[in-house]
Amino acid sequence: MEKVIISADSTCDIGPELQKRYHIQLLNWRILLDGKEYLDNVNITPDDLYRAWRERGILPKSTGATCEEYKQHFQPLIDQGYKIVHIGLGSGISCSYQNAVQAARETGHVVTIDSQNLSSGFGLLVVEAAELAQKGLSAQEIQKRIEELRPRSHASFLLDTLEFMKAGGRCSALAAFGASILQLKPCIEVDNSDGSRMHVGKKYRGKMDQCLVQYVHNKLEGRSDLDLRRVFITHSGSPESDILAVKKEVQRCANFKEIYITRANCTISTHCGPRTLGVLFLTK
Repeated sequence: MEKVIISADSTCDIGPELQKRYHIQLLNWRILLDGKEYLDNVNITPDDLYRAWRERGILPKSTGATCEEYKQHFQPLIDQGYKIVHIGLGSGISCSYQNAVQAARETGHVVTIDSQNLSSGFGLLVVEAAELAQKGLSAQEIQKRIEELRPRSHASFLLDTLEFMKAGGRCSALAAFGASILQLKPCIEVDNSDGSRMHVGKKYRGKMDQCLVQYVHNKLEGRSDLDLRRVFITHSGSPESDILAVKKEVQRCANFKEIYITRANCTISTHCGPRTLGVLFLTK
């Protein structure tokens, strides 16, 4: 029987508890800030990034991982006799997945999966793959199961501000100004049926805490197709009151067996800004 291990980009936002439970091997992406290089969530945090922006007007850059970095990540696991299943950030969001594919070709013993998603939207697939590995499925069987599951992973986030998207060139200054004046909170959704494209969904109006509860209600209320094994509440630095209100509404709408609260990585946090929060789940 194959000895299978699950690998993923650090952008999957599964948190240390699940990483340790399933022995998931994460490749930490590099963050460039003010001429210096850091490893995401190793020697730099999202709060460090927000501080640099507020105090010095500096935005970081995330570089993804190169083919060589993937090879260096894979090789020690291969040397230990593992067959690797690597799940990457959606190819429609970053070119790093193609680097993982190339590294897999060069090293052998690696099966790659394009999550077509981001953050814990693909973290859900990572955890599912790890459970399948524990059950003894082969790397190829896991790949088939996860690719079948992929369209049923739902990722969306509610943004408190468009300031960081404006600074990163992802929306106009006029749109950001208008959203601020009108107190609009846009919902960013991932369409993983077409190569992990992102689009703006419903726009909520009012205070963030009230908008979050309505957002959760709209996503979960009355659904009969939810996979109730787990749900992620992933945020980029939200106050505890936001998180507790969202968790309470999640519990009111659906009886999930496990609710995981995780902090978004530096790459995601840079683009969405603080107090962004998403509820991410699978359907049957």
